[in-house]
Amino acid sequence: MSGHSKWSTIKHKKAALDAKRGKAWSKLARAVTMAAKTGGGNPYDNPTLRLAVEKAKGANMPKDTIEKAIKKGTGELQGESYEDVLYEGYGPGGVAVMCRAVTDNRNRTSAEIKKVFERAGGNLGGPNCVAFQFSPRGVCIVDKETVSEERLIEIALEAGADDVSSSEMIHEVTCPPEAFDDVRGALAQAGIEVRSADLSMVAGNLISLDLQTARKVSKLIDALEEHDDVDAVYSNSDIPDDVVAQLMKD
Repeated sequence: MSGHSKWSTIKHKKAALDAKRGKAWSKLARAVTMAAKTGGGNPYDNPTLRLAVEKAKGANMPKDTIEKAIKKGTGELQGESYEDVLYEGYGPGGVAVMCRAVTDNRNRTSAEIKKVFERAGGNLGGPNCVAFQFSPRGVCIVDKETVSEERLIEIALEAGADDVSSSEMIHEVTCPPEAFDDVRGALAQAGIEVRSADLSMVAGNLISLDLQTARKVSKLIDALEEHDDVDAVYSNSDIPDDVVAQLMKD
């Protein structure tokens, strides 16, 4: 199971913390703008934009704000010139970390992300120092009590998923990016509530973390996610269920 999913589980259970650290509209709007810039302004033809719009709507962003963000991406409206930047480095315990940012000032963001890594006991690396360990995947998270693993496997694999893994609290369904919409649609049609669904980067080889190292890595991931320009953070950490339980108590 991907470290990203385990971190999501920990934060999901900390409702107050989640609310405090929820993505601001400005982050979501930038993600919409970048998706429209790179793939066009029609959500039906641009899966990345469609997902960004869904997230914005989920955060109760007004429709006109979303439309303006799309038009900025397609050039119909003037606005800041954003670019998508991928930062790579290592966290405590040698954990590989990738951080995707949307910024209008690459030099500023790079300097700030470097400081975040260093303060957390990690270090920012160069291009492809860890990216080769990750591959793009669609990831759907389902609460364990929602559906049996056997039924989920049957539905998900039929829809194009290639793996279903389970922990004490969640099921994680992974699929090729091109099958993402089909898998989500099949789960919805079957009446299976999905806690989260996203296009992610999943590591092939994971590093198991003890409680002390997991706490340090958690601080790094939290600090990166709190940065105004950061859109997503991925790692190759593997957190045992007993460590997850302890982290949720911290």
